[in-house]
Amino acid sequence: MGEQTEETFREWFACGAHRYLLRIETSSVDLYHKLHPNNITHSYEKRLEALHLLKKTGYQVGTGVMIGLPFQTIENLADDLLFFQKLDVDMVGMGPYIEHERTPLYQYKDELLSKTERFNLSLKMVALLRILMKDINIASTTAMQTLDPQGREKAIKVGANVIMPNLTPVKYRENYLLYENKPCLDEEASECQNCLEARIRIAGGEIGYDEMGRFTTLLPETAGLTIKILSLFLD
Repeated sequence: MGEQTEETFREWFACGAHRYLLRIETSSVDLYHKLHPNNITHSYEKRLEALHLLKKTGYQVGTGVMIGLPFQTIENLADDLLFFQKLDVDMVGMGPYIEHERTPLYQYKDELLSKTERFNLSLKMVALLRILMKDINIASTTAMQTLDPQGREKAIKVGANVIMPNLTPVKYRENYLLYENKPCLDEEASECQNCLEARIRIAGGEIGYDEMGRFTTLLPETAGLTIKILSLFLD
């Protein structure tokens, strides 16, 4: 629902809203302005203020970044992880940047890391964030599966604990393509649920239906043990 006033956030909270996802997109002010017009409707400061207002109101706050953006450095990504930790967020959704030919950033496609490198870097970001913040929700994003058929399972194995099903009616999905080759465009919601349940079990996870809150069970220190998937978020 984007950036809103404190009054609006409080009204929605009073009506029953308890979680809010608002991506910072990058914690670097310079990079933010390279990705957006520098005007009143694309203000880094306003986005940051909205995140603080959400925490003040009492929401479980989600945010996130894309990995492998044009102009982005490894130092930017390291700062992003520290930003999540400092803000003490409750959920993070981050995954590989996938270029789209109908966007302004497509002109920089030849300067990007390869899709394999972006995918592997995304896995490293998930793993590092899990080490930094052991009790938060971390999404295994659809973009991971776009670049690797087993992408979401691999993200679960390195530290993610949230899967995001696509519940948009099939007849509308082609009108909402943020990137090309998005998976599961022809699957109805029930088919998507069955597929995700199978993927989670293959990855060694356990589905935590009807459970709320932060990720309260610490992840195992060794591979091969069960990771509990606490929540299903809409994508």
